[in-house]
Amino acid sequence: MYPNPSFWRGKRVLLTGHTGFKGAWLALWLQRLGAQVTGLALAPASTPALFTLAQVAQGMDSQLTDIRDAAAVAAAVRCAQPDVVLHLAAQALVRPSYAAPLDTFATNVMGTAHVLDALRGQPSVRVAVVVTTDKVYRNREWAYPYREDDALGGHDPYSASKAAAELVAASYRDSFLAAQGVAVATARAGNVIGGGDWAQDRLLPDAVRAWQQGDTLHIRSPQATRPWQHVLEPLAAYLRLAEVLWQQPERAGAYNFGPLPHEAATVKNVVQMASSPYPASATSYENNSNQQAANPHEAHWLALETAHARTALGVQPRWPLATAVARTMAWYRAQQQGADALALCYADIDAYTMPADALLP
Repeated sequence: MYPNPSFWRGKRVLLTGHTGFKGAWLALWLQRLGAQVTGLALAPASTPALFTLAQVAQGMDSQLTDIRDAAAVAAAVRCAQPDVVLHLAAQALVRPSYAAPLDTFATNVMGTAHVLDALRGQPSVRVAVVVTTDKVYRNREWAYPYREDDALGGHDPYSASKAAAELVAASYRDSFLAAQGVAVATARAGNVIGGGDWAQDRLLPDAVRAWQQGDTLHIRSPQATRPWQHVLEPLAAYLRLAEVLWQQPERAGAYNFGPLPHEAATVKNVVQMASSPYPASATSYENNSNQQAANPHEAHWLALETAHARTALGVQPRWPLATAVARTMAWYRAQQQGADALALCYADIDAYTMPADALLP
């Protein structure tokens, strides 16, 4: 159920979005596994950025390419001749999607189409994993986890664009790529946490910024419930999915990846767990009706049913939420105190793949 070094060693991998938070972690892991990685992405969107601090570009062919540019994507694919494509590049935040909906749709929908279209006629490609989100489902705020065959939808532009990307991936699989011998799957993962994320409007990066500066963390939706997981959980799942599809292309389709449903937790629960390394931390929970009305709509309750991934792929969560939060906050504390970001990432990867009795708390 963990990435197989013998599979990835020497594989030519095209990774889009490698300058982002999840993409940088995945690029480092692929390098550790011995893959030949070509990355397509915009410049890092935050300062600082894990991509820069961990010197991710040194172990790969890193190209600054906008996936909205179809010709540039096609040229990069022809040059890289990848065996496996992992498509992570996206406008990945809900609130910015309200501010720039056209950019969000252009990147998440047409960008996905550009990547998949570039695979047509490329004989080297055998597997493509398109990463979307747990927010692709038409959210009805009902009390059971969403399954892969539930209706797609999306209130906000981000969620809608990712639901549309699911349809694009299915269309390219059924119309072109399956007949070509390319197994295309989509991966719907829950909210990720982990060291090295400095994006705005993400819970733990916002908390770290506030608490490191002695400021108050302001929480807009303390009772919102999400399937939180450490970043290594979905990344391991993406890699495992690609390995299975290589041998069993008939398993192409959609997969949920996340913690067990009972591990979904409220924003307030996660904040309370994260605050322990910061004894002087202050948090304000802004949950009155006027403040809620002033914020853009976001789903209140969201959890995923992951039985399909467990049975078809053997993918199961490794770290419970308490461990995920503890390792995330320890990463930030160590980095703030001068530890090397690359070494911190590799230490987490090593711990994640150790036997269970060797895991650190």
